[in-house]
Amino acid sequence: MPKVLEVIPHSHRAHPSDRVAQLQSDALKGCRVLFINMPLRETAKPNTPPQGPGLMAARLRQYGAEPSIVDLNAYRVKDRSADLQRLPNGRHLSYEEALELLSLHIGKHGEPDVIGLSGKITTLRWQEAIAKICRKMMPDAFIVSGGGLATEVKLPFLNWIPELDAIAHSEGDDIILLIANDVLKAKQSAGLNWRSAMTESAYYAGEIGGKPKFMYEGDRPENLDILPFAAWDLLHEDVLGNKVLEWYIETPVWGLAANNSSAAPFSMKRSLTTVSSRGCPFACNFCYRGAQGERNYGIRSAENLRKEAEWLIKEYGVDFIGFPDDNFAVSAKRMAELPQAFEGLDFRWGTHTRLDEADERFEPMALAGCKYIGFGAESASAFVLEKMNKGGHILRPKGSKENKLVRINGFDFPETMVKGIRKTREVGMHANCTWMMGYPGERLEDLKTSVAFILWQVEEVTQGIVPGTPEYAAAVASINQRMFTATAYPGTAMFKHPKVQAILHEHFGLNFDMFGQPVADEALRKYILELDDATKVLHGVNGSPIYYGAMPMDEFLEARDYVDSGQIAKILNM
Repeated sequence: MPKVLEVIPHSHRAHPSDRVAQLQSDALKGCRVLFINMPLRETAKPNTPPQGPGLMAARLRQYGAEPSIVDLNAYRVKDRSADLQRLPNGRHLSYEEALELLSLHIGKHGEPDVIGLSGKITTLRWQEAIAKICRKMMPDAFIVSGGGLATEVKLPFLNWIPELDAIAHSEGDDIILLIANDVLKAKQSAGLNWRSAMTESAYYAGEIGGKPKFMYEGDRPENLDILPFAAWDLLHEDVLGNKVLEWYIETPVWGLAANNSSAAPFSMKRSLTTVSSRGCPFACNFCYRGAQGERNYGIRSAENLRKEAEWLIKEYGVDFIGFPDDNFAVSAKRMAELPQAFEGLDFRWGTHTRLDEADERFEPMALAGCKYIGFGAESASAFVLEKMNKGGHILRPKGSKENKLVRINGFDFPETMVKGIRKTREVGMHANCTWMMGYPGERLEDLKTSVAFILWQVEEVTQGIVPGTPEYAAAVASINQRMFTATAYPGTAMFKHPKVQAILHEHFGLNFDMFGQPVADEALRKYILELDDATKVLHGVNGSPIYYGAMPMDEFLEARDYVDSGQIAKILNM
């Protein structure tokens, strides 16, 4: 049996920035760090470069390290295999092709001291494979996994992938420096026995199979404005001569071409993304934000955003910048500062906010060039919004103790959502809502309410446009009519819902402790392997579809078919 690893309480650790403050400017000189970004949804074109590795690489350079990036998510191979899989945008690299790419990269850049695997919870299968490849190819490298997957699973993850030396959870800006410093000092002082020497690290967690393991606990940097911008030059060209960053720039961040549940009435030629804030002060039950600060909200200043926008426009000729924050508009003060901060810059931009924030904040955002707002509406049903813990000001505007609903086309919509959509259009920005179906407790009438709200949006944008014209078709296409299937992700409140846990136990064999946390065994690992596309309906080990709502299964599957085939209006006749 593996030794139980030690979890040191957060209060017993120094903030990572305190240790970083002790590093000299050349402390990491000679340390090579390779970041490997894992592939995401194969059905969509990659349109957002890996900012996490880019930011950490830039941070490492400040202390003399030599970072590089292999972005496996950037590649979509168009061949016979992709055609057979009905992947018009191309397929992921095979493991063999990834091995060849990594071999060539190491041949050019040298064997790394540290390898960082980066990826969301949907990348477990890839991380298992790449960890094996890296350990075989580079036995002397310190392999660490960070990002969403490592943050949600934490220590048990080290049992699943024995090739890993460590996991790094939460925000990595500071701890990547501490990881590199620990490894570099151990190698310099102990030679071949450097792994044993590393057990003196404050982040040593114990042993598995006689090998030391580590858990690096990240935290929020004290000042987001002093962080360097992402080292995008590391993606200018890969070892095969591919212009990787240019692939991203030429793929729209949002819009129909992005194939990511976004829709927009305009196009963009050259776009990039950057995160302007971290964390979210709200606590929706279906959402996990551990890798980005959870509810600890922190922002970059308007002046700092201008500096990066100016750089991206000058260096890469972008005409659109996406801020894919969880919640861009929490600070009304920053919104008011944007017009002056962005004055004189020729670009458009977009971001994500909540519908209850569509108020006086939106005028300055529009004046500053914002053209796109993504709203996580999820549902238009007051009943479901309460179940999601998303009610709050969405249902009860500030100063109101009762739900404020407005009846349109025979359905009761949250007044805040209606006003938010209209406010967005009024100031000249496009509203894109994302939706979810199958949430615990959702009934057919709740789903119909969401569908009716989507169709009401279509009515709003097509007013005065002649049906059958290209303009009419474009207006209809600008309203997102796709829906995600409610999926239970570890770490979320939804994952602790009694009905969800009962279904997961029945269909996947998952077990839970007295606090509602999943037992990190093989059953949980196999479940996470199924989490790859939030639009699909999961199936249990016996092939049965997984669904958490209150509709009968056949009714839900019928509705899901209508959504997938672009016929959501038929749901109203069910």
